[in-house]
Amino acid sequence: MGQARWLRFAVLGAVLVVSDLAQAKQRFVLATGRRDPRIYAIDLDQALRPQNNNTPNAIVSRSWVNPRRLDGKLLGDPANIVLSEDGKTAFVMNHHGGVVNAEFLQHGGRANIAVMDVRKMVRRELDDTDAALEHNYDAGWFGGVGILVIPGFIIAGYSEGWLTEDGSNRIGLLDRRTGGIRGQIEMALTGAGTRQLRKGCAPFPVPFVSPTEPPQIPNGEAFLSDPPEEGGDPQDFGCWPDPEGLALGRGSDGKTYLVSGNAGTEDVSIMDLGAALAGSRVVEVAPRITVQTGPFGIRASPNGKFVAVTARESNITGTEGNTISIIDVDLARQGKRGAEAARVQVGTDDPNGPARPFTVSWTPDGHSIVVANFHTNNVSIVDLNKALTNPAHAEIARIPLARADGAPARPKGTFVTADGRFAVVTGGANTLKAQGQTPTGTVFVVDLHKQAQVATVTKVGIDPYNLVIAEDVDD
Repeated sequence: MGQARWLRFAVLGAVLVVSDLAQAKQRFVLATGRRDPRIYAIDLDQALRPQNNNTPNAIVSRSWVNPRRLDGKLLGDPANIVLSEDGKTAFVMNHHGGVVNAEFLQHGGRANIAVMDVRKMVRRELDDTDAALEHNYDAGWFGGVGILVIPGFIIAGYSEGWLTEDGSNRIGLLDRRTGGIRGQIEMALTGAGTRQLRKGCAPFPVPFVSPTEPPQIPNGEAFLSDPPEEGGDPQDFGCWPDPEGLALGRGSDGKTYLVSGNAGTEDVSIMDLGAALAGSRVVEVAPRITVQTGPFGIRASPNGKFVAVTARESNITGTEGNTISIIDVDLARQGKRGAEAARVQVGTDDPNGPARPFTVSWTPDGHSIVVANFHTNNVSIVDLNKALTNPAHAEIARIPLARADGAPARPKGTFVTADGRFAVVTGGANTLKAQGQTPTGTVFVVDLHKQAQVATVTKVGIDPYNLVIAEDVDD
């Protein structure tokens, strides 16, 4: 009788263990491969195992972001990725759309958005296929960077014009179900609360009225150009806002505000999202907020009261920044002084030294901001309360990142785990010309408690940009 009872308990225990394993959830990093047009799914817990450090072993699958071209070449240049509210769908911004990166050697391609099934993205048997790809939507403009999802809509930021890195004042509103373009926000080029950084900018109607010819500058040269480091005329920048990253802030008035970091005019815009969704095209509600130099990464605090934005670089001079700005959404929406609540130097002790802060992420408690500094190859941790009271001492940690091969880390994308323990950072230079299709990118895992790099995943894309972490995914 005792033996039978023991056997029943043993069987019950085995069933419970199997049940627990069946219901086990995993955390996956979904990193954009950028010049390698795939999304890399990385098992975060496997990446943290010492035996997998400095290897690609934690990579479980790579998903295409477009179908293959007819000649078999992969298409797309995924630069940004966000998840649906339930975490089951990924929305990927292909900066220049369905291009072959080795062939499209300029800016201003027409962006598209890949809609992908997260559960299929993490399945090993679907590695290096388009099985997770559900749709490709035309993003509606050129040089897509910012992407947000809200009920019913995708919000897409466009940073470029046609076949050039300059010339955008548009943010798109797309139907999530069909991909149809429901509307576009148009940002003013002139008028109260705006600025242009050079003289001679051609007039252009906002909102757009047809027929209107393409803009020209007085001397008749091409109006739109590439940045100086890529052979363009630096005097061709500074007329258009060129919105890059997007964030959603919340006002004490109960409204949601769309916030953009504008690389072209080196400032931040505050827009009435509700008005935009009701069909208004011009929805900025207050003067733009000037930051140190051209912004790129931007993210709202968990409560939406603050927005952190990086000062990455100037398209006019090529000078790289070394600060982040913290925007008080309530003050910004009202156009009040102090809207830039803090400006914090990051990545370097030299006030004139370039750090090129790329992206920012908040810890879940909203107390700290993680900053990836591309030029100085490190990650900064900024304390929000110190930033608001004593910004000179707000950078409470500066964590160096290193690759086993000795190449510069070149960190770009950042994301913090839901428990606040780890920051995951993408990194690596653009090696497409030098090393072809060989994946040379890296994912670094930083322990925020230890303030140290604790794991490195190799062979993650080429020049990888942004990432997300999918938590509680059914394996």
